[in-house]
Amino acid sequence: MNAVGIDVSKGKSMIAIIRPYGEIVSLPFEIQHTSNEISSLINQIKSIEGESRIVMEHTGRYYEPLARELSQANLFVSAVNPKLIKDFGENSLRKVKSDKADALKIARYALDSWNDLKQYSLMDEIRNQLKTMNRQFGFYMKHKTAMKNNFIGILDQTFPGVNTYFNSPARDDGSQKWVDFAAAYWHVDCVRKLSLHAFTDHYQKWCKRNKYNFSQSKAEEIYGAAKELVPVLPKDDLTKLIVKQAVDQLNIASKTVEQLRILMNETASKLPEYSIVMDMKGVGSSLGPQLIAEIGDVRRFTHKGAITAFAGVDPGVNQSGTYEQKSVHTSKRGSPTLRKTLFQVMDALIKTKPQNDAVYQFLDKKRAQGKPYYVYMTAGANKFLRIYYGRVKEYLTVLPQ
Repeated sequence: MNAVGIDVSKGKSMIAIIRPYGEIVSLPFEIQHTSNEISSLINQIKSIEGESRIVMEHTGRYYEPLARELSQANLFVSAVNPKLIKDFGENSLRKVKSDKADALKIARYALDSWNDLKQYSLMDEIRNQLKTMNRQFGFYMKHKTAMKNNFIGILDQTFPGVNTYFNSPARDDGSQKWVDFAAAYWHVDCVRKLSLHAFTDHYQKWCKRNKYNFSQSKAEEIYGAAKELVPVLPKDDLTKLIVKQAVDQLNIASKTVEQLRILMNETASKLPEYSIVMDMKGVGSSLGPQLIAEIGDVRRFTHKGAITAFAGVDPGVNQSGTYEQKSVHTSKRGSPTLRKTLFQVMDALIKTKPQNDAVYQFLDKKRAQGKPYYVYMTAGANKFLRIYYGRVKEYLTVLPQ
């Protein structure tokens, strides 16, 4: 039994190799993440007599190149949650934190958990691309939200409340009616300095030019509100420039988000479980690819409890002697990105109310019992994930290899 502990960092790793009873095969040494040094490490591990198992933490994306190369060399690799390594006992009063000490600690964890180690599964290129796109999608969604809030903050000084007049969804190119309207009528004086007839005629031509629906009552509503508003910034070239810059930044972020949304859907459609996932209630062209990206191949999970633990929606347990706590917080030790996506699916179920869906019926039952929001949402996510696991795994099992 040769336990290889690898403490991974950006561009380099610290390696320690030990055997049972504290026998050190190799003192901690450092390698760079280059093809030559990784090849040398592979040859060194293969030259050691006995079975070797490699353990590393899956922190960020730094571990992936090394885990991939070692797995392709037919070595046993296990990428474990950093929380497991952190909680692994230190049989010493001294507190040492260094790359060498961490590598030895990981190697000791490998020996202690030898029979429970799960082998790292190579993710195919499509799944890897989809997951990368999903992380980019999340990043640009945050950026879009920041740009939107910034733009609304500016509009509150030039045309307060203009963002509330339209709620049309974003188009495929990322454009939104309220943004385009605010870009054209960026100040209340752009509306109220005209007569109602002149504004209505101008607004109708704007809708036709930008291919938006025109409403006479909406034009009258906007004009009536503009008459009563009090702007803070003057209607001049400097204010117009500030508004234009905010519009441009928001449109760029919105366009990127919509492009990624379409691309993720196209990429996910190449995977075998796509049709099964898209048939589930609460899942659409946006959330479906996100679920597939974060869960990956469900066959890597041994049972339903493993996938709920991976998402961090598994119920906790607190029992000692005759005492057993009935309500325990979920672990929240899994993927926060997957948990967020699951909550969005639950929110979609609550809004659409599909009466023949088991997950929605379960959610509705918990809500009727007066359960708190996070309790019934987490319970629903747990149930949804178990159904997802069962349906997708059953479908993938019967497919030709």
